[in-house]
Amino acid sequence: ADIPVIPDLEEVQEEDLAMQVAAPPSVQVNRVLTYHDLDKDLMKYAAFQTLDGEVDLKLLTKVLAPEHELREDDVIWDWDHLFTEVSSELVTEWELGQSERED
Repeated sequence: ADIPVIPDLEEVQEEDLAMQVAAPPSVQVNRVLTYHDLDKDLMKYAAFQTLDGEVDLKLLTKVLAPEHELREDDVIWDWDHLFTEVSSELVTEWELGQSERED
């Protein structure tokens, strides 16, 4: 009676698992803060104005660049064009260096 039995294929087919659906996982979604929210928090909370309670970051927070100055448009790079541009600049610099040495 203690010997495990391998089920027959007919018994397994009787159990219809196709209609059973697993419950989706529940995930808590946190709101992502915007740059504006982070800037307000930086100026509001004193915890962001010192590092390890010793280093004063007030001067740094006053001169941080605003977001609109840091944003750049996305530019698609074409390898052939980029390689040609960089190699042309290098050749130009090399030629200028050669002419300065000759003078």
